[in-house]
Order: sequence, then C-alpha cells, then structure tokens
Amino acid sequence: MEKSPKALWDNCLKLIKENVTEQQFRTWFATLVFEQYDEDSRTLLVQVPSRYVYEYLEQYYVQLLSMALRRCFGAQVQLNYRIVVDKKHHLTIDEAGSEPVNIEEPARTERANKAPTALDAAVPQDLNPQLDKHKTFQSFIEGDSNKLPRTVGLTIAEHPGKSTFNPFFVFGPSGCGKTHLINAIGVRCKEMYPQKRVLYVSARLFQVQFTDATRRNTVNDFIHFYQTIDVLIVDDIQEWATSPKTLDTFFHVFNHLFRNGKQIILASDRPPVDLQGMKDRLLTRFACGLIAELEKPNTQLCIDILKSKCRRDGLKIPEDVIQFIAESANGSVRDLEGVVNQLLAYSVVYNSNIDIHLAERVIQRAVKIDNKPLTVDDILEKVCGHYGVTQQNVFSRSRKRDYVLVRQVSMYLAQKYTKMPAARIGQLIGGRDHSTVIHSCSTVEQRLKIDKAFHAELSSIENSFKLKK
Repeated sequence: MEKSPKALWDNCLKLIKENVTEQQFRTWFATLVFEQYDEDSRTLLVQVPSRYVYEYLEQYYVQLLSMALRRCFGAQVQLNYRIVVDKKHHLTIDEAGSEPVNIEEPARTERANKAPTALDAAVPQDLNPQLDKHKTFQSFIEGDSNKLPRTVGLTIAEHPGKSTFNPFFVFGPSGCGKTHLINAIGVRCKEMYPQKRVLYVSARLFQVQFTDATRRNTVNDFIHFYQTIDVLIVDDIQEWATSPKTLDTFFHVFNHLFRNGKQIILASDRPPVDLQGMKDRLLTRFACGLIAELEKPNTQLCIDILKSKCRRDGLKIPEDVIQFIAESANGSVRDLEGVVNQLLAYSVVYNSNIDIHLAERVIQRAVKIDNKPLTVDDILEKVCGHYGVTQQNVFSRSRKRDYVLVRQVSMYLAQKYTKMPAARIGQLIGGRDHSTVIHSCSTVEQRLKIDKAFHAELSSIENSFKLKK
C-alpha cells in the first residue's frame, strides 16, 4: 500500500531526528507542520512558526532536508515554506526553499604525526584553549532561567561565526552559570571543529597580558595573536570599565575578528547599557549581536542541578535535604556545589548521616549572607520578649489573639531573615505545616501596608536584631 504524503513527511522527520541532537530537533524541526504535497509539480509545502526559523533552516539545514526528502519522496522535490507572520490573525506568507548548499564540516587532519611542510610554517601554531572540560552542555542543566541562552549557545557552538548571534553577550548575577555556559560553547565547538583556534580568557588575564606587552613593547604581537583566534570567549568584561587602554586595544581585536566572521562570546555581570566607563563605540558593538540574560536558577532548577550532581558523583542525599539546600542557596550554583561538598566532608569526618540538621549547620557556614545568621530560636526569643508571652504559648494550639499574633510575626520574620523553607519554619514553630507559614506571612504583609503602628512595632523588633534592613 502506497504511503500518503503526510506519512512520507513523518518519515522525513524521523530520519532528520536520527541525524541531529534532541535539542536541535525540538528547536528547529518539531514545530514544522505538513501542509500539502503536489504530485504533479513535486512540491512539498510545510508550515514554519516564524521567519526566523525559515531563515535558519535555509542557512544551516538545507542539505539535511534535501537528503531526507530525496530518501522519502524521491529526487527533485522542491521544498516550500508557509511562514506564520501573525498567529493571532492566522496570517501567513509562502516562500520557496533554495537549492541545497554544503554545510561546513570539521576539517580532517591529513598530516597528523608528519613533518611540517614549508606551507605549514605560516599556519598559526596550536594553542591551549584554556577551557574547563568538565563544564559542558551535558552538565549544564536546562531550566526556565537559562533555556534561551543555552539554546543559542548550542547553536553558536555548532555554527561559530555563521549566525546572527555574533557577538553573543551573556549577562547575569554571580553564580548563575555564565562561566559554565561559555565554557560549554567552547568545548562543544572544539569537539566539532578541532582545527579552529578557540580561546577562553578572563578579562583580568587579558588585561595582565596587555600590561605585560606594553612593558615589553610587544603590543603589536599581542594584538596579532588575538586576531588569529577563531572563537574568542572573554569572561567578566565588566572589569575593564576603568581600563581605557585595555578597552581601546580590545576594540581593535574585536573589529578585526568581527569583520572576518570570527565568533566573539562575552560574559558580564550586567548588560551593556549598565557598563559605565566604556565608550559607546564598543557598547554598540557588544549589542549588535544577541544579548541574553542568565537569571538565578529557581528552586526546581536547583533541585535538578543537585540531583544531576548526585548521579554524576555517585552521591546519596535524601530528598528532603536536596529540597532544603535548593531553597536555601540563594539561587547560586556555586553555593549549591559548596554546600554539597561540605556536607560530604562533615559526614565523612564525623561519621554521620546526611540529614536536615547537618544541612542546616552547613548552610549557615557555606552560604554567604550580609548579616550575622539568625536562627528561628533567636527570632522567637525577641518576638516573645517584645509581646510578653512564652514560647510554650506560641507552640500551643491556642487561638488566643496574642498568641496567634506572635506566631504569625515569628513566622514572617523567620522567612525574611533565615534561609529556611516554609515547611522547616512551620516545623520549628509549633509543628505547623508550610501553608500556615505562607498564610501568616501574607497576613503580616497585608497588615503592614495599612497599620502604621504595627509597622513601627515590627521595625522595633527588627532593630533589636541589629540587622541592616
């Protein structure tokens, strides 16, 4: 029985899926929708969700699409696209596909282990890319906070200098995974294109090298070296804000690489518009490619990261401890790793199990906070003393107004000033559940908005903690 055109297209997608990564298939092919096939003109029409997807497929996957169509539909099949330009009003336009083009493949090393020829003398020598091989896309766990930068980074690694994502500017707070991501791009690129000169360098090292070149009167050699790089990755460029000479030198390096189609990847703790001290001519170049923000990972992503680390390192950490660490680590991947490492050290040295109590001790030492750490006991002591009730009163099941108020205020301040999740706070304040803590915090917050006397009362209690508000 002869297959329908739709079935043949499904076979094409299956064939394509076998020849790309799962991420690539989900991003570029899973959204393609079969529209129609004209047997007489041998023309296949598929719908794409945007012009960007159409242009990307035409630029990078023409050969793969052509091979799949030839295998499933036969030779001389023309692929056309129906592009959705306005999803709300169901507006589309049709575009014809182009002829297949060759996709750049990693060059083969033909002269491995052979003596260099006269032509080889002019070729730049191999260099150490200075990449951390442990920071890969496989270990960079995807979540809502990093989905776009990760997807774009993977695309750049597979097609360096060939997309509109040049330069690629990544920014975000400390500990969100910027260094991991840009390292992963370099590692993947080097795997796919061994002949390319890939280099990761911190902004501070670049500045030290430039200063040394200035002292030795070899600035031209310094600039020439960086102009031979195919994929230049620079971390923490905000450190150049007060170094005009370093910025001027990098400006020349940037221009040369950009004009010659070389990939530039930059990381900073802030977006280009907030890089004070840098000239507009450089900031506009930073912004001419793609600017992507890496946000702090949410609790679920922190949990996924911890579980991945446990699987990778063969660790056994209870689920409740993982949950507690994820909710207490300030959304910092570095803090997550530091807490896990200290947990293991404590458990080995003291021959104790990894449990929630050990995690609480480690969190207070491993997670950096601005003020002296407070405990729930500290807060209960101050609040009970202010209102003249005992902790036993607060822990009781009594619904007496004074006791309920102290209970709610204690839960509110505990959530505000400790690193504990709601469930743990409730457990320590009379064995309540997390919903009670959430309700208490909401009640206090609402009252603060309308009751000035209550606001002053809470301020007095907080001042007794000697904390910066």
